[in-house]
Amino acid sequence: MWYEISSVKEVNDFMEKINFFHDSCIKELKYSSGAYVNDKYEMYPVNDRRILNVVFQCQREGNGMFEMEFQGLRYLKLLPLDEMYTCEILDATMFIQKGLIYWCDCGGLSEEDLNDYTGTVICASKLRWRPIFNHMGNQEFYIGEGENL
Repeated sequence: MWYEISSVKEVNDFMEKINFFHDSCIKELKYSSGAYVNDKYEMYPVNDRRILNVVFQCQREGNGMFEMEFQGLRYLKLLPLDEMYTCEILDATMFIQKGLIYWCDCGGLSEEDLNDYTGTVICASKLRWRPIFNHMGNQEFYIGEGENL
């Protein structure tokens, strides 16, 4: 079951529910643009979907894994750390500003901080989330139909 996040109260309730992303990590990302090439090699070159799905895992029973779906993606600034560093999220920021929802992998940020911030930032028109049960560990969650080609 998906839960919409479209108000400041829903942002606050969600952040509290998942303990502000403390001791969590981004496990996987999946992006759907909407553009494609059909079997006649005709292109539909329009980004009319722009959906980013992000799976998080955290060290918490009950809310150990959840997915956030950002719809109408405006931008994704992904700066994953290399294997010389750890990538756990200690705190995160999420806010709504001018009809857009923002998520950042660091706590205490504001819209004014985003241009200079050197971490991961997601901005979209809409957001919803859902818990994921019985799928902890390193097995991939997003397994495509064509993976065995």
